[in-house]
Order: sequence, then structure tokens, then C-alpha cells
Amino acid sequence: MEVLVLIFINKGDAKMDKLLERLVKENEYLVQYGKVADYIPALKSANPNDIGICIMDIEGNLYSSGDYEKKFTIQSISKVLSLMIAIVDKGEEKVFKKVGMEPTDESFNSLYKLDLPYGDKPSNPMINSGAILTTSLINGKGEEKFNRFLEIIRKITQDDNINYNEEVFLSEKRTGDKNRSIAYLLKNKNLIEEDVENILDAYFKQCSIEVNCIDLAKIGIFLANKCKIPNTEEVLCNEEIGTLVTALMTTCGMYNFSGEYAVKVGIPSKSGVAGGILGVVPGRFGIGVYGPALDKHGNSIAGYGMLKGLSKELGLSIFN
Repeated sequence: MEVLVLIFINKGDAKMDKLLERLVKENEYLVQYGKVADYIPALKSANPNDIGICIMDIEGNLYSSGDYEKKFTIQSISKVLSLMIAIVDKGEEKVFKKVGMEPTDESFNSLYKLDLPYGDKPSNPMINSGAILTTSLINGKGEEKFNRFLEIIRKITQDDNINYNEEVFLSEKRTGDKNRSIAYLLKNKNLIEEDVENILDAYFKQCSIEVNCIDLAKIGIFLANKCKIPNTEEVLCNEEIGTLVTALMTTCGMYNFSGEYAVKVGIPSKSGVAGGILGVVPGRFGIGVYGPALDKHGNSIAGYGMLKGLSKELGLSIFN
């Protein structure tokens, strides 16, 4: 299967672009079964019919179709990079002393297990409690944490114009009482050592960074290519960190749908409630998809459909 895939890709851009165009057409009907996130008011204005996909291969070639240039906020996909930065800054041992590596059946913003007698730390860095904690471990005080995150994402995407959406940030800050409760619970358990509100500002801002499918594909190929920046070969961290992050995407990146997703798609992925999904095929592809209509798990319903079809067509499951 792998040889056939390589031949298919090497025939030229048109073949891959046609495949992506077909996947967009085949999955656009799914949007009627999804719903745009509305618990963050600023996200409600997204067009549920938008659907796009972009792939970057290991040579730096881009293939795309649909609304792939549409901007949206990165939301929980940011958890992948905040974890990477936290490990670079503090080391694997210190990070995972405070957050686990275990998949969970909890919803992404749950706190109930954390408040049980045996809930000594968040289950993993891909749910909100774990992500708020990893953001707290990024070096810097006040704005420095967010600025460090922003610098890294700009470097990976090679786009100095990437920034956060202030409307979405303020919307998250105003309505983020559940995340605020989680953060203060973490503080109460002595897992967070710094000022809670400053950490939440950094977290809400990183979630509010605007990207498109091309940016996600670049982040994906960065992880797929041993943490080397696309087209420059600059290495931002050792490949063991990239492998660890990719493994956690596989087991935890699609929330409490991660197990079924691994079986049916088999591509390490991370979703966000604005409709993006980041996909990583180690050594081969970075993938970015967008579709703001979400399923009951909080994942892009059309994005899932496209990734399932892409994985089947090209044999991309890491379990094959």
C-alpha cells in the first residue's frame, strides 16, 4: 500500500488535489448533523457550511481544497504546542509529575474526577485541566508565557502575522467560569504555583490564536518531521519530545472519542472546538482540516469524515 501511495503522490499536484476535492464534496453533507460551538459566544458566528483541508508532505509540497484559507481560532489544538514548550522549559519528569498520560472518558472541560479523593492530577494534557496546568509550566511571568507561545507558532508556520483574536479572547475570558473553577482547583491542590488569572489569560489567548488549514498542516509536518520547521530544517526540540506529544495525540487528542477515532482513522490528531483538526502522519504528512459544525464530542463532524476517508484512501493509519 505504501509504495502505491508514493507513486500516486509523485504523479503531481493534480492527483492529490483531486482526491482532496472529492473528500470535501463527499463529506460536506455531514455539516447538517453538527452544531457550531456556542458556549463561547464569539464562536457562534462561524458558518457551519465551511469545510476545508490542506496537506503538507515531507518535501514541503502543499495540497488543498475547500475553505482551507478561512481563518479560525486554534482553541484546544494549542494544547499540543503548549505541552511541547512546557517539556522543553521544565523537562518531562517535572511536567508529568503534575499531569498524567492516561486517556479518559471525561468530557474535555470536566473537573469532577480531579476533585475526587484520588484525583491527584489531571488525566492528560489534552483536556482543559491538563492544558491549563501545562500552560502554567511555560517559562515567564504575565504576558511572557503567551509571547513565548506566539513566537513558537510563528516560527513553525513561518508567518509573523499570526496573532490572537481579541474578540474571541475576551469572550472566553468573560464566559470561562468552568475553566476558572478548574484552575483554582489546581491551585488548591498546589499543582499551579503562580497567579491563576495570569495563567488563564495566557491560556485563553493561546486558544484564541487565528490560523487556517495551511498553518495546521505546517504544524503537523513539523511534528511529523522530527520537530524540524518546514523548508528550513531548523530543529526546535529533540525528536523524543515530538514522539511523546504525537503519542498523546493518538491516545487523548480527540477527547472521549479518541479510542474509536484511533480504530477508524489511526492518524494522531488533535481537535479544537472552533472546528479545526490537526493531523500528523509520522515521516510523511502534516494535515489541517476545518469545519466548525461539531459532533457531540466537540470534534469537527466533516473534518472527521474527511480524515477517515483520507486515511482509508492512502493507508495512513499508523496501525497498518
